[in-house]
Amino acid sequence: MATNRSFTGRIALLSAALLWSSGMAEGVAVAADAGSGAPLPRLFAEKWIDGTQPSEPSTQVQALDADTFVIRQSVKSNFEAPFLYLFFGRDKALLIDTGAEGGQIRPAIDAVISNWVKARGRKDIPLVVAHSHSHGDHVAADGAFRERANTTVVGLKPQDVAAFFGIAHWPDQIVRFDLGKRPLSIIPTPGHQKAAIMVYDPRLKILLSGDTLYPGRLYVPVNFMAEERASIDRLAAFAARHPIRAVLGAHIEMTQTPGRDYGHEAPTHPNEHPLELPVESIAELRAGLKAPLDVPDRPQIHDRFIIFPVAARTE
Repeated sequence: MATNRSFTGRIALLSAALLWSSGMAEGVAVAADAGSGAPLPRLFAEKWIDGTQPSEPSTQVQALDADTFVIRQSVKSNFEAPFLYLFFGRDKALLIDTGAEGGQIRPAIDAVISNWVKARGRKDIPLVVAHSHSHGDHVAADGAFRERANTTVVGLKPQDVAAFFGIAHWPDQIVRFDLGKRPLSIIPTPGHQKAAIMVYDPRLKILLSGDTLYPGRLYVPVNFMAEERASIDRLAAFAARHPIRAVLGAHIEMTQTPGRDYGHEAPTHPNEHPLELPVESIAELRAGLKAPLDVPDRPQIHDRFIIFPVAARTE
């Protein structure tokens, strides 16, 4: 999700909901694509902070294992409430995204890193900061990390991402990025945004999907739709060759009621859909993208996500 995207707000979403309820709108899917009924994987022991309590911490951290952490920024600090991901290897750590405006992301990341290095009798570990894509709600704390010692912040343009990870043939080449006995796959996925990537971890069999696939509104500029389709075609081919336990995106905007999302800038997320999506969601998204989808603000509604074409943009 991006704070600077073209978006007509609550009226468009209300209209979409009414069309979905009637099931009669031309070009609007009614959550009938293959895969919508696949069982949800569950990875997290705790309920995510969702703004429904009188007070909540500025961030919440949950560990997937001793070397993998998922961080959520509080919706009380920013309605985007993004998720960030921190991986550790023997030689370096990788942080995906730095959150939205209003967050206190660097203190949270510094605390996790400090605990990790102390537990291993180390003084420090080099940190690489990369991004699922370069919209403002994923890069807002970059400045704080540029000031951090022993830290590299990857640039925000496609050529910056390609150069850092050694992607010679953007966006068709998938490359390996090794943190030190912790290899990850970097998958270019332009569509939602030009510099978008996904990250696959074969150890945990998780796919970090950014804003390209998550339980929410999948915004795609109409002039980037061809890139989006090509990216998801490549992703589907990758998924066919690699086991994926769960797809983990950068937001939650869906409720647990199939096809129903929260209003734009909702201050709380009661009855929130789990972050995890099943691998079958990739095929469902791919099938949904075969529709024309050339009219901005005319969404295609599925049980667990909404494909939302928006007006043309340059980035």
